[in-house]
Amino acid sequence: MFTGIVEELGRVEKISPRTGVVFLEVAAEKTLTDTKIGDSIAVNGVCLTVVKIGRGIFGFEMMRRTFTDTNLGLLRQHQAVNLERSLKAGERISGHFVLGHVDCPGLVRRKSMRQGSWEFEISVPAGFRGYCLPKGSIAVDGISLTISSVCEGGFKICVIPHTFKNTTLSFAGPSSRLNVEFDILAKRAKIQNVECSR
Repeated sequence: MFTGIVEELGRVEKISPRTGVVFLEVAAEKTLTDTKIGDSIAVNGVCLTVVKIGRGIFGFEMMRRTFTDTNLGLLRQHQAVNLERSLKAGERISGHFVLGHVDCPGLVRRKSMRQGSWEFEISVPAGFRGYCLPKGSIAVDGISLTISSVCEGGFKICVIPHTFKNTTLSFAGPSSRLNVEFDILAKRAKIQNVECSR
C-alpha cells in the first residue's frame, strides 16, 4: 500500500522480455534506501516487487498483462518514472491510500496553466466514469491528487508547481497515457449503491 506521495523520479535503464515476464531496471537514489529484495515499489503508480538490487538500480519482473495494460509498456530507456516506497506503519499519510493496482488508462485531453497551477483534463473509459467524484481522491501515475471537477468523458485535476516539477506530469501533454487508480472508498461506495439498487 502507498500514499501517492512521489519520493523521487527514477530513470529507466533497461526493459527486456524474458520467458513469461518483462524485466524492468530503474536507476534511483532515495528509494533504494532501506529497500530489499521482495519489497514493493510503486513505479508510475504500479505496485512492483523488487527482484534485484545493484549499485544505484532496482530490478523488477512484470507479468506481460501489467506491461500491456499500463503505461509501463510505453516506457523507453532513460525515461523518467515516479517512484514511491510502500507505506510504513507509524508514518504520516500525506496523500490517500493507494493500492498500486491500476484501474484503467487515462488520456490527457488538455493541459493548461490556470492561476499559477497546471490543469489537466483526462478522459477515462466509459465504465470507470462513475468513480469520478468532485473533490474525490485519485492516483494519476501514482500521484495522490484531488479531482477538481468532473467533465464529459472524465475529470480535471489541478497540479501545484511543486508536484508538477517533481513528477512525470511535467513531461505529460495532450495524448499522453497515464495510469489511473480510483480511490478505494469511491469504488466501495459504487459497489454498495449497485447492491442497494437490486
